[in-house]
Parts: sequence; structure tokens; C-alpha cells
Amino acid sequence: MKAVQFHSTGGPEVLTLFDLPIPEPGPGQVLIRVEAIGVNFIEIYFRKGVYKTALPAIPGSEAAGTVEELGPGVTGFAAGDAVASTSVIGSYAEYALVPAAQLVKIPQGLSMEKAAAAMLQGMTAHYLAYSTWPLKAGETALVHAGAGGVGLLLTQIAAARGARVIATVSTEAKAELAREAGASEAILYTERDFEVEVKRLTGGKGVDVVYDSVGKTTFEKSLNCLRPRGLLALFGAASGPVPPFDLIQLSSKGSLFITRPTLWHYIATRAELEWRASEVLNWAAKGELKLRTEFSYPLAEAARAQIDLEGRKTTGKILLVP
Repeated sequence: MKAVQFHSTGGPEVLTLFDLPIPEPGPGQVLIRVEAIGVNFIEIYFRKGVYKTALPAIPGSEAAGTVEELGPGVTGFAAGDAVASTSVIGSYAEYALVPAAQLVKIPQGLSMEKAAAAMLQGMTAHYLAYSTWPLKAGETALVHAGAGGVGLLLTQIAAARGARVIATVSTEAKAELAREAGASEAILYTERDFEVEVKRLTGGKGVDVVYDSVGKTTFEKSLNCLRPRGLLALFGAASGPVPPFDLIQLSSKGSLFITRPTLWHYIATRAELEWRASEVLNWAAKGELKLRTEFSYPLAEAARAQIDLEGRKTTGKILLVP
């Protein structure tokens, strides 16, 4: 099989296409023929060595495909099933292994590309809006990177729950995408101070929750945008890690809350995984959750896909197609 692998950490040039043996499923595992691969920032962190992994390594964890073979003890799936997961072991490949406990079936009417695009970012948006801060009608949320993969999905889900969404974006074209997704206002942070604009738009009150995937460059002002007892959900660090922070500031700024959630703790049980995946995939299949998947690259161009993701040259979801 063709697979992208890196033997040392570094820049995108370390990603190389190799011919490797097709893996064999062990107990509790399923072998899938990969048909669409989700590209995510976490793969860049592993490639750079920010997150540690044994080398050589095949990057990736998100994919949709067809069941090829079941390992010992696996039930509930059959060869030919259309499936998706965020726990694919080395998804940048033509074939990959998945723990059966982390695999879900794709509903009829949803393409492999859309399923791969919906899983990680869709379930992230779901847990943020339903569990981290369960949004209520009439509440206001600030969504950073509003035209990004999670941003567009989170905005749609938040708006559907009756919340007012203020999005931050870098260009007017991205602002239009955020508005189409349901944002009431879109702030061009390249032209205006988003903290000042949020205070103006909320009459000085601040927002109930900030969903922040940017990190270092937005952290301080995100806190300043919150109402007393509001929550900052810091679920990414696209601009770098947040520097050391004195917790007493949470008191002085209004008894604020901060959480650093990750998807894996919100799909820790089979029941929770099926709940989130089922809702997200079925919304997508019905067209109730609109997915942007216009940025698609051949597997051999994995380095280019990561360059474009890191350079913020894309909107929506980036896919690799074997």
C-alpha cells in the first residue's frame, strides 16, 4: 500500500510517500480501505516533534473508508460497511487499522469525503456547544477562527441552539462564510481590535463563552471579552501555547472559568461516541449541517496540505484522498 511516513521530525519536507505492507488486524481491530482522510493540526504538532511519537510514523487519525477485514473478536461490522473514525492508526495511507470500539457506521446518503470531514471537527463542535458550555437560546458566544473547520460547524450548531454568535476572521471573504453559517457579526481581527468590538456589540457586558482554538495571540483578550462567571474554552493553540498565567486574574476579571478540553475525553464511552457521531453524521446527511470540503489533495501531496493548513490558506476541512 501507499502510505505517507516520516522518519525524523521537522518541516513538511519530512513527509514522504512509501510502499509499505498492508497491516493485519489484531484482536478488537478492523482493517479499512481508506477512501478519505481528514487533515488536522495535531498531525503538524507530531511532525514537528511538539507531541512525541515513536519513529518512523505514519501520521493521521481521522478517516472514512470501507471495512476490509475484521480482527478476532470483532462483532457489529462486516466487510463492505462504510465506516468512519477519529482513531484510525496512521490514516495517511491506503489501508489502516481502527479499534472497533472507536468505529462508527456512515449513514446512507453521506459521502466518504463528507464523513471524514465531519468526524473530528463535527464532534468537537458538538461537545463544545452541548457539553463544555451547553449553549442556551439567548446566550452569546465568541468563536475565534470562525471560517475554519471547527469554526463553521460550531457556528451552525450554536445558531441552531438559539445562541448569538460573534465570529473573528482574517478577511472579508471569510467573514461572509461565517455569516452564512449563522454568525450575527464577524469581526476582522486584522483590521479591528476584537476585544473592543465585542464590548461594543454586547453593550459592555461581554459574552457568555469564548471558544478559542488560536491560543497565544488571543488568550488575554478572550478573557477580557467574558462576562462575570463566563467560560473560556481553549481547545487549540494554532498561534502557539499560552504563556504561564496567574490564576488570580480569573478572580479580578469576574470569577471566570477556563477549561482546556480535548475530544477524547468527550467520546470516552461507546455511548457518548455514538451519540455525538450519530447526530453530527445524520445532520450532515440531511444537509442540516453544511460541510466545506473544497480543499482536497492527493495522498502524495500531504506536505502541501499541511503547509496550506498551517498557513491559513484554506477554509472548512482539508482532505487527503488516496
